[in-house]
Amino acid sequence: MKFAVRKLCLLNRAVRRLTAPRAHLRRLHWTSKPQPYSTFNRLPARPSPLQIANYPHRTFILARLATRLLKIRYLVLGSAVGGGYTAKKTYDEWKEMLPDLTAYKWIIPDFVWKLDENIDFEKFRKIFHGVEFAKLLPDFDKVGESLDHLKSLLTPDSTESSAAMKASDTQAFDINGKQHKKSVLGELVLIQQQIQEHEETARRVADQLNSGSSQHKPKVSDKDKAEHLQEELLRTQLKYQRILERLEKENKELRKQVLQRDDKGIHQRKMKKSLIDLYSEVLDILSDFDSNYNTQDHLPRVVVVGDQSAGKTSVLEMIAQARIFPRGSGEMMTRTPVKVTLSEGPHHVAMFKDSSREFDLTKEDDLAALRNEIEIRMRSSVKEGQTVSPETISLSVKGPGLQRMVLVDLPGVISTVTSGMAPGTKDIIFSISKAYMQNPNAIILCIQDGSVDAERSIVTDLVSQMDPQGRRTIFVLTKVDLAEKNLASPSRIQQIVEGKLFPMKALGYFAVVTGRGNTNEGIDAIKDYEGEFFQNSKLLKTGMLKAHQVTTKNLSLAVSDCFWKMVRESVEQQADAFKATRFNLETEWKNNYPQLRELDRNELYEKAKNEILDEVISLSQVTPKHWEEILKRKLWERVSTHVMENIYLPAAQSVNSGTFNTTVDIKLKQWTDKQLPHKAVEVAWETLEDEFARFMSEPKGKDHDNIFDKLKQAVKDESIKRHKWNEQAEDSLRVIQHNALEDRSISDKQQWDAAINFLEETLQSRLRDTDSAIHDMVGPDWQERWFYWKSRSPEQHVHNETKAELERLIKINEEHTAYLANDEVTTVRKNLEAKSVTVDTILIKDTWHQIYRKHFLKKSLNHCNLCRRGFHYYQRHFIDSELDCNNVILFWRIQRMLMITANTLRQQLTNTEVRRLEKNVKEVLEDFAEDSGKKAQLLTGRRVQLAEDLKRVREIQEKLEVFIEALLKEK
Repeated sequence: MKFAVRKLCLLNRAVRRLTAPRAHLRRLHWTSKPQPYSTFNRLPARPSPLQIANYPHRTFILARLATRLLKIRYLVLGSAVGGGYTAKKTYDEWKEMLPDLTAYKWIIPDFVWKLDENIDFEKFRKIFHGVEFAKLLPDFDKVGESLDHLKSLLTPDSTESSAAMKASDTQAFDINGKQHKKSVLGELVLIQQQIQEHEETARRVADQLNSGSSQHKPKVSDKDKAEHLQEELLRTQLKYQRILERLEKENKELRKQVLQRDDKGIHQRKMKKSLIDLYSEVLDILSDFDSNYNTQDHLPRVVVVGDQSAGKTSVLEMIAQARIFPRGSGEMMTRTPVKVTLSEGPHHVAMFKDSSREFDLTKEDDLAALRNEIEIRMRSSVKEGQTVSPETISLSVKGPGLQRMVLVDLPGVISTVTSGMAPGTKDIIFSISKAYMQNPNAIILCIQDGSVDAERSIVTDLVSQMDPQGRRTIFVLTKVDLAEKNLASPSRIQQIVEGKLFPMKALGYFAVVTGRGNTNEGIDAIKDYEGEFFQNSKLLKTGMLKAHQVTTKNLSLAVSDCFWKMVRESVEQQADAFKATRFNLETEWKNNYPQLRELDRNELYEKAKNEILDEVISLSQVTPKHWEEILKRKLWERVSTHVMENIYLPAAQSVNSGTFNTTVDIKLKQWTDKQLPHKAVEVAWETLEDEFARFMSEPKGKDHDNIFDKLKQAVKDESIKRHKWNEQAEDSLRVIQHNALEDRSISDKQQWDAAINFLEETLQSRLRDTDSAIHDMVGPDWQERWFYWKSRSPEQHVHNETKAELERLIKINEEHTAYLANDEVTTVRKNLEAKSVTVDTILIKDTWHQIYRKHFLKKSLNHCNLCRRGFHYYQRHFIDSELDCNNVILFWRIQRMLMITANTLRQQLTNTEVRRLEKNVKEVLEDFAEDSGKKAQLLTGRRVQLAEDLKRVREIQEKLEVFIEALLKEK
């Protein structure tokens, strides 16, 4: 608005000077030195005094006629625009009342914003050179009425503003000027049309004036004129650029204030996602999409490629207006593709896709934290032994005035693998770059370092291969300041930006400056330096570079326009491709899994999680009796060998009951102190694990889904691995077991019989094991040899002969001890040698161990039968009785210890360990839920993959439809 009023002021002043009346009929000659004039320079309030020289009297009837014709029209123009000065004074008053003037920009016709393009004031000055017109004052009453009408239209608080806006919006402005409403806007349109109609007439007048005065003017060469015009054009463009930047800055501040008020709830409006944010979400989903149908991602994005250290990251930072990327001196800093989504917003902030933290880009601390976070993410995504990674880091940047687009910064292309890099780094970078550039709708932003020889660049050849016609390539030459300083022939820069130096073709060519090379230099300082350089650069003054080809501002605008043009041309085609893919996937599901719901991996995991937690809860429903029976049985299986071999058999060799009991007490005490509590805890832990595994693996009938088996097994193993038994359990258990084993008082006959049964079962089990061992030692007996045609090996034959000889020895002395004497061993060996059987001492002793063990177990079983009626003698402490049942008492003590231990472990399991295990299971499930790779590893199969593809395709299609709808509305 301010810019439009200013142009109206300039037009009014120009008309004042052009319509001044002549003082004499003789021609006036301006002898004052002409000054360069631009439409953006303010004209002086009053014309400066002129030195007038008299020349021979001449009369120009045509000039008089043109003056009379134009005089009336410019009266109307002066009346319409004369109120510019008053409007300018009141501008600051109503500026605060307008939150965003761009919403009312439609009120002013387009030509008012481009008066300097439609009216050439310099041309009028030259046409009426030496002609003096009378000063005409505007009609202030009409100007006041027009100003009041204009203020009523632009005042937000006015009750009539909305109606006036609608009326203005529906009013048709005829370009030919046939019918217009009698208002300020209509008059301005008519005046502009009449100026165009009389332009040809004025040009003919100027030709006659110039032809008459050409004899008195010094000749000026064409070269001087071209240089003068070039300087004037450049100066005008730079001033125009400054004005635009100032207006953009003011607009940013106003929009920021309005959006901040919206955030505070002044207008209570719900903010919707921007168009570029919707598009970026689609790209994020596509980056993770992998389908067997090979639906390719052909959606547009801007791919930034270039040689290493060519300045591509700096160009991206200039477009984003913040130094957001890590920087280094010549080393590779971009190790992974970085997708940057630029959009407009009230605050200049950045945010990662997978994080809710906002980095304030106006604060240096947040900028440093953002650069550090990007570097950490890059290094973590690179696998061990590699230098670069194809994984993409997604970042969104919002700020006032940012151009909406999606850019992907790729690792710099290298020609040689240096020390410190992985051997295949060069090939990986080429493959990553080609993967992004192969997209037929991707816009390639090719960055080349202007400070080095163009022949050293390898990125241009790569881009030429991907886009040989240059239909989607934009070439950017960086470090032009160094190039101008170092190159002996500046024309090489012109050849580069015109696409004549090498065969690569492009849509456009740009030259930019991204700073002086100082890493601590801010964006504003870089922009000022860039503008100052191009203002004084010979490249522009000599015409080697065009004004629209320089500065990152123009580059950003061009890239954004190209990006959205490509999006509009290709997005609907991509939506149709995903619609076809969705139909194919849905058809496959209906044919293969008609009775199942389409559950993706996350939904399946939640279902499996609930089943696992239900099975863990089932552990608390196990009866105490079941726990104790399992614990007692498994504990006896674990300790029975030690009891028989290390306690019972050595004590049974005692000559009297006192020695037997003493040996048993000592060995039980040692066993309890060192091994028994730990063995009991191990048994309890294994029991809990077995019961948990049983509940996890039990089929659930028709509802059982074997797709969860691998996941359940992994959860079980990890939970058991994390579970630790209470360390204090062994200490308390040791005391309980020691007290139980010291008790020898059997209270009733039932307990006595139970102990005898326990002893008999143990002896019979050991006897079966011993018979099996002897059978393996001596080979098949005569029945097996006759009926099953089996035979003995030579070694088994030796063992069989030795067994027969040792059995005769036991028959001779049934009370023989557990060990053979040396003379007995010699006797057995000689007897065998007499039978032509050669044996050694070790073989004889090994065979004797099994033969005596069998003899002892049979003897103990016979003794158990005798002790069944021995409870009466036990109560009398075996007084006046030759019966000795100390072995029964020993096994009663062990049996009681097993029962008490099982009861104690059961209480600890149900009260403590089951709950701790359930907690561990929940923690494992939560950890697995956050690890997408773990879920993909444990939940596999075509069914899972098909459901995943269906979910992704539907999500992509829905978001594309929302984006296309918003895109059509924006059009």
